[in-house]
Amino acid sequence: MQKKVCMLGGFAVGKTSLVRRFVTSLFSEQYHTTIGVSVEKKALSVDGEDVTLMLWDLYGDDEFQRIRESYLRGSSGYILVVDGTRKETLATALTLQQTVEGLLGPIPFAVIVNKSDVRAEWEVDDAALDELRQRGWSLFLGSAKTGDGVEPLFLTLADRMLRQAV
Repeated sequence: MQKKVCMLGGFAVGKTSLVRRFVTSLFSEQYHTTIGVSVEKKALSVDGEDVTLMLWDLYGDDEFQRIRESYLRGSSGYILVVDGTRKETLATALTLQQTVEGLLGPIPFAVIVNKSDVRAEWEVDDAALDELRQRGWSLFLGSAKTGDGVEPLFLTLADRMLRQAV
C-alpha cells in the first residue's frame, strides 16, 4: 500500500532535511532550495502492515496562496514543519493548514517544530506549543540534525493514515 505525504512549511524550515534524515538517516549542513517538488519514498511496517510512504517535499514559500493544488491532490496526509528559531514560520504553518484543509478536507497531519538541538535559540515558546496541543494536533519537537523525533513523527502519521483508510 502506498500513501502520499506532503511536506509543507515556510522557506528553509527543514523539510528536505527531515525527509533526508527519515529516508537515509543522513543530515547535511549544506542548504539546498527545493524547486517545485522532490519525491522520496520509504517502505515501513506499521502494526504489521506494510506501507510505502511517498514523501512529496514541496518548495517552501511564505506566499501560501501560490501553493499548487495539483501537488496536494491525492495526499493521504501531510506534515507541517515549523522552524523553532523563527516564530513567523508557525504563522505560515497555521495558514498552510487552513489552506490544505480547505482544499482536501480533514485528512491526517502532524506538526513538527524542527531544530530542537538549538532549543535555547527558539522563538516559538511553550504557550504557542500548548495552543497547538489544545487544538488536538499531533505535535512533535524534533531535529533533522540529530534525528530526535523524526521517526516517531512519520510512524505516527503513517498509523493515523492507515487507521483512517479502514
